[in-house]
Amino acid sequence: MDVVWSLISFLVTLFIFSYIFGDNLLFRLASYAFVGVAAGYAVVVVIGQVLWPKLLQPLLAGNMLMLVPLLLGLSLLLKLSSRYSRLGMLPMAYLVGVAAAVAIGGAVFGTLLGQTKGAIQDFDFSNPGADGPIVQAVEAALVLVGTICTLVYFQFGARIKNEQPPSRPAAVEILAKVGQGFLAITLGALFAGVFSSAVTALIERLDSIQKFVFTYLIK
Repeated sequence: MDVVWSLISFLVTLFIFSYIFGDNLLFRLASYAFVGVAAGYAVVVVIGQVLWPKLLQPLLAGNMLMLVPLLLGLSLLLKLSSRYSRLGMLPMAYLVGVAAAVAIGGAVFGTLLGQTKGAIQDFDFSNPGADGPIVQAVEAALVLVGTICTLVYFQFGARIKNEQPPSRPAAVEILAKVGQGFLAITLGALFAGVFSSAVTALIERLDSIQKFVFTYLIK
């Protein structure tokens, strides 16, 4: 079985690498197989970890309240019909409302308040780190300036004076430019992380091809 799975991994890797020569049947076959496996895995996880333990088992145990999510879920299937699609608007509206609430709650409590708390804690010099209070103060100031300038960058309020094009005050414009620099550095760091991960995956695949060739093909 190790030989079989090694052969499958070798062939699928070559199919993916065939995209170097352009879109072709082998690459599409590997892509379709990946999408199919991912979809099948998602279905198994949803059934095994959500529907069966949290919906069907309580319903079979006599919890009639589970009929509400069951009926709402089934009514979503009516969205596939142009005639009865209006009946699926209620669960769709509920899902959109819950998603919006989760997004807003995450933005407020996970991002804004978290960022604010982190910026405040950096100015706690009662227990300085190994680098000393001076380095901690410089880092805290950079974090504070970066946070404020980045938020100012997304402030789009402008004034109209003497029939000239709308423009922000000079101080706001300067802070926005600084915030734009912080954003550029952040996006560059994220891109570098994604690129390094892609290179790492490429090296791992090339190493697997080399091992397969020298283990099973060249002895």
